[in-house]
Amino acid sequence: MDFQLPILAPSILAADFTQLGKDINDCIEGGVTWIHCDIMDGHFVPNISYGPSIVKAAKKSAPEAFMDVHLMIEDPDKYVEDYINAGADLISVHYEACPHLHRSIQNIKKHGAMAGVVVNPATSLYNIEPILEYVDLVLIMSVNPGFGGQSFIESSYDKLRELADLREAGDHSFLIEIDGGVSLKNIEAVAEAGADILVAGSSVFSAEDITARVKELTDKLQ
Repeated sequence: MDFQLPILAPSILAADFTQLGKDINDCIEGGVTWIHCDIMDGHFVPNISYGPSIVKAAKKSAPEAFMDVHLMIEDPDKYVEDYINAGADLISVHYEACPHLHRSIQNIKKHGAMAGVVVNPATSLYNIEPILEYVDLVLIMSVNPGFGGQSFIESSYDKLRELADLREAGDHSFLIEIDGGVSLKNIEAVAEAGADILVAGSSVFSAEDITARVKELTDKLQ
């Protein structure tokens, strides 16, 4: 699947769920093609967010959008099929939550979705080198997962560059995504460091005019 990079992927975790369809369509009007869904279970991370029903509602609101589902949950293999049936085009699972990571990636692909692996800020990229040839995307957490609205961890720039180097050295084709603290202040620098997909939550949905904010952010990516 070909994508026009870089891509802004608004995280609906920060949207107003009483008007989720409107918020998503405001993003689409601004040119958004990816919607990011952060799933939290209250075990792997402290908070609980939402489940497949919200992903299904998001897909119904914007059927043309690419649904990027990030599972911050324990035992994600149990729920992969549910999220794909709800409309997920790509599912990413945490290295830290998958004791049998190859099997988890194979399970996602078996059910017809693209597969990604996620690493927390304190996890070295060394740990995921054996899986890089099998994944479609690597997501670098630039905050500790579990809460929206956190500040960007500055060492994430080095991690992005290191991952881009690993991709080139291994002749891999995975996309590089970053999630956490992306804003108007740093979006250009984050993209320059190597991010192909930039997740933004609060910086999109806290704006009075979501469509205008999306355009403002994407303009900085051109």
